[in-house]
Amino acid sequence: MAKEGDTYYVYFTGGGIRVWSSKDMKTWTKQPSVFSVAPTWVAQKLPSFRGLGFWAPDLSFHNGQWYLYYATSIFGKNTSVIGVATNKTLDPNSKNYKWVDGGMVIQSVTGRDDWNTIDPNLAVDENGTGWLAFGSRWNGLKLVKLNPDFKTLAEPQEWHTIASRRQRDYKFTDAEAGDDAVEAPFIFRKGKYYYLFVSWDNCCSGVNSTYNIRVGRSENITGPYLDKEGVNMAKGGGTLVRRGDTGDNKVVFARGHNSTHTFDGVDYIAYHAYTNTYERLGIDRLTWKNDWPIVIIK
Repeated sequence: MAKEGDTYYVYFTGGGIRVWSSKDMKTWTKQPSVFSVAPTWVAQKLPSFRGLGFWAPDLSFHNGQWYLYYATSIFGKNTSVIGVATNKTLDPNSKNYKWVDGGMVIQSVTGRDDWNTIDPNLAVDENGTGWLAFGSRWNGLKLVKLNPDFKTLAEPQEWHTIASRRQRDYKFTDAEAGDDAVEAPFIFRKGKYYYLFVSWDNCCSGVNSTYNIRVGRSENITGPYLDKEGVNMAKGGGTLVRRGDTGDNKVVFARGHNSTHTFDGVDYIAYHAYTNTYERLGIDRLTWKNDWPIVIIK
């Protein structure tokens, strides 16, 4: 989610990266997808790739332009890539509107890596250095430093595990991806802390989805991120922020894969929600107590 001028934009999975726009975060209008044709490098890296099945776009403004990170993969495997595209504006009616392919940023390979390059999120530290957080299941969520172009990995490469629920040996096979699901990192800086939001449990199963949003915080972007009980998120920690409704009259069965933003001095959390009839966008306001985020539930 992002705001440019007086317009909000939401970018989401599928169809070449779908886009909605709104003036009030209530009424949304469909806009052109980012890609009508897949960048040629994607099929070169993933020979089985077909169509426009791009996942989990991450959008933010830096260095005078918008950076859009996205992933694609074979579902349930860690044969995955993250790419980036840039644009001067989000307004499709502007003469300056044009998405420019920046190529592949990072790839994970089955049998080589114990991490999965999907669900990217660009975070920028207090020094203006870019970091890419990413990951789903496998051996947890990772963070790696980027070069000043925000498109390539800084050398020497150093990998930081920022969240993990897996506490047993790993066998480097797709079948061992496991059920200790944690994915969708989003790092939000406020005050002296970096807040790491993640999603636990399972998405993509309609009313049977069990997605829920967790958080930890650190004074250093590389962590360790600790929850309210002081448990390291790299060792299974994570304080609950939002989940599906409880009780007999459920409307939303799961909430997950969030992003967190400040628009006009107000903090918001946006997320993917499963209802009994359709998937939808959820947006809530955030307040803070003792430097911890609390959702304002209407």
